[in-house]
Amino acid sequence: MSDTHSNNQLPAAWRYSGDQLKRWRAKADITREQLAAASNYSPDTIASMERGARRPMPRVLDVADEMCGAEGLLSAGKPFVNLERFPARAQNFMEREKEATSLWTYEVSLMPGLLQTRGYARALIDNRTPPLDEDVVEERIAARIERQSLLTQQKPTVGLSFVLYEAVLRAPQVDAEQLRRLLEVGRMRNVVVQVLPFERAIPAALEGPMVLLETNDNERFAFAEGPLVSEMSADPGVVSRVTERLSMIRTQALSPDESARFIERMVNSGE
Repeated sequence: MSDTHSNNQLPAAWRYSGDQLKRWRAKADITREQLAAASNYSPDTIASMERGARRPMPRVLDVADEMCGAEGLLSAGKPFVNLERFPARAQNFMEREKEATSLWTYEVSLMPGLLQTRGYARALIDNRTPPLDEDVVEERIAARIERQSLLTQQKPTVGLSFVLYEAVLRAPQVDAEQLRRLLEVGRMRNVVVQVLPFERAIPAALEGPMVLLETNDNERFAFAEGPLVSEMSADPGVVSRVTERLSMIRTQALSPDESARFIERMVNSGE
């Protein structure tokens, strides 16, 4: 999904931060050209940020805060616009992910974000249609890597289970570094990585990816992401159906030890 939006879908955080940026700049008698030169953006880009048509970048907010003497009030908007580093359709899930104590993931074609190397993440993000600005690419890669702190979080420790259809491992973006990353993560005490080979696939495994998430408040969510539409639901019926489907897939997948040997063979054979 592009980082541009139609006018009636512009995120409130963009519009508010952009409006504040414009007001503080005008109050301090700073021109767009001066702010653009100081923050290394074009004046047109600064104008788009002020209109809320483009996400106000954290660097611009920090530079403007100092130039305008805003005493932190402009920089304070960064956490709100930073959520926009994720595609709009995934933002609610990302917020819930931060609260997770348990996360079960099944992927049928792409490596889960929590397992991706920087190289794999770049291969996906930098080849979007329409293409993203380089700053947006770098921010989304950084955001994806930051999410992986969930793997080593201590309070509370998060239990993570990943089942990967074999097609995920056979994708051209997957190199030896990415395969070794799977082996490394799979050795963590709180992480389980399983592979579902082609020959073990059942119909339920071909219906697409899904995630089950449980929070510290015992709330349970099911999340399904598609190429154009994503949906998160707390409906008990939906959560139950997704749980049943995921459980069926897990029983067909290789055990964690078998999965590690499967991945090791791929690394050693250079597949």
